[in-house]
Amino acid sequence: MLINYVHEPDDLQCGQAVLAMLTGIPVDEVARRLDNTRETDLREMKGFIRENGFAMSNERRSAASKADLPPLCLLSLETPRCWHWSLYCSGTFYDPEHGVMDDFPVCARKFYWKIEPQK
Repeated sequence: MLINYVHEPDDLQCGQAVLAMLTGIPVDEVARRLDNTRETDLREMKGFIRENGFAMSNERRSAASKADLPPLCLLSLETPRCWHWSLYCSGTFYDPEHGVMDDFPVCARKFYWKIEPQK
């Protein structure tokens, strides 16, 4: 799967940026469809992902390292500033605040939900 990196438009739109990267829908259109330009919650993330061609696990799992992650997943990370949404795909982290990375950004706790294209 090809992911085009999207930087968050502001500090409160990491969720919208992750959804834009995953679906290919422009970030401003994601915010419009969610009717939300502020922090997104898990319900909004799951709903948007599922409505746009993906299956997403219901179970939140903990990750200690990159090796724990499935090929595609939504990440919830406890960073030094806040809880933060990020995206992982095929060995690469697409973080709306920190950029494209080979490993997790600095964070104390790491959780994920597996994502798969719907068949």
